[in-house]
Amino acid sequence: MSRYLTDLHIHSCLSPCGDDDMTPGNIAGMAVLNGLQIVALTDHNTAKNCPAFFHAAKGYGLIPIAGMELTTAEDIHVVCLFRTLKDALDFDSFVESRRFPIKNKPAIFGRQLLIGENDEIIGEEEILLINAVNISIEEAHKEVTSRGGVCYPAHIDRTSNGIIAMLGDFPPEPHFTAFELNDSASLDGCRQQHSVLTERSLVHLAASDAHYLTDIAEDGFPVDIEDEPYSSSLVTNRLIDFLLKKQE
Repeated sequence: MSRYLTDLHIHSCLSPCGDDDMTPGNIAGMAVLNGLQIVALTDHNTAKNCPAFFHAAKGYGLIPIAGMELTTAEDIHVVCLFRTLKDALDFDSFVESRRFPIKNKPAIFGRQLLIGENDEIIGEEEILLINAVNISIEEAHKEVTSRGGVCYPAHIDRTSNGIIAMLGDFPPEPHFTAFELNDSASLDGCRQQHSVLTERSLVHLAASDAHYLTDIAEDGFPVDIEDEPYSSSLVTNRLIDFLLKKQE
């Protein structure tokens, strides 16, 4: 059993609210400087910078997780994490078919930069990525888990796009197995106000939701993983299993 320091919610420069310096290479480098071992790239409604992030992470010895922060039809943010890059890109294609064709206005919302393997700009996404997509929270959970991934509500302790703020409580369905906090110190308060979090023994974790390099977690959220015989894919699968509450 080894302890891994994680940050499972980070935005690259492909998210319009992400700083232009948030290239996959810079994210991987800063994560290693901060002592992290597992990092997920979770841009708004897209996974298209994940291939470049995987390439950068390999050079730094960092374990990358391909993910997305999806904005559901209810305007709720959920983190979607996948076991493989292929699974994430398959989900990306599904989400792209459900996005509304509203063009980005970079001067207002920020640029949406697509990055190549050498950390160079290879294009810009024209469709605005921060809008809600035509996917309900129930369908999002179904589509992610059908691809072997995990889907859970993001930053439930925040009023902006948090599931509790939007729905008034943590719903019994879909059957989430985990939830994310923006501030780990808010855990007790959330549990006192919403007993379902304790009754269902949901896995909790904290993540930075970083949009700037200086936002990336310095301490990380620790997760203990049985990682023998070691491989990065084994660690990734065990992490997803942990979040799904799967027992060996």
